[in-house]
Amino acid sequence: MKRPKRVLFVCIGNSCRSQMAEAFARAHGRGVIEPASAGVYPASKVAPDTLRAMAEKDLDLKGQSPKSVEQVDLNQFELIVDMSGGLMEGHYKIPVEIWDVPDPIALDYVEHCRVRDRIELLVKNLIRELSTRKKVHVFGIGI
Repeated sequence: MKRPKRVLFVCIGNSCRSQMAEAFARAHGRGVIEPASAGVYPASKVAPDTLRAMAEKDLDLKGQSPKSVEQVDLNQFELIVDMSGGLMEGHYKIPVEIWDVPDPIALDYVEHCRVRDRIELLVKNLIRELSTRKKVHVFGIGI
């Protein structure tokens, strides 16, 4: 059996996007992906609209709190998924995949949910890619 791939989801505050991605990866990617999340400039708490939007998907994030990328041992991961606008790109030996996902922190609730649904789709696609390929190629680097 293949070992799950360690993936770090990163956004600006670790209050919305990366928290959602981590939760979806845990829910949909058991045995394929071992997720974590962090923020470049972590917020003080997970955004209330994120808690509400994820609860609608039966995913409880109430026990989660934002973490800094500096609190995480990046050497543990095989892939970084960067939703921070490219702030992680080119700084690490670990492959970085950029996801262009709008930050929902200041959006209305309907838009927040649209971002949530887009993240769920992206996470499911990543899980599918990780489970069907022997190696995942990110920017020409196989993992």
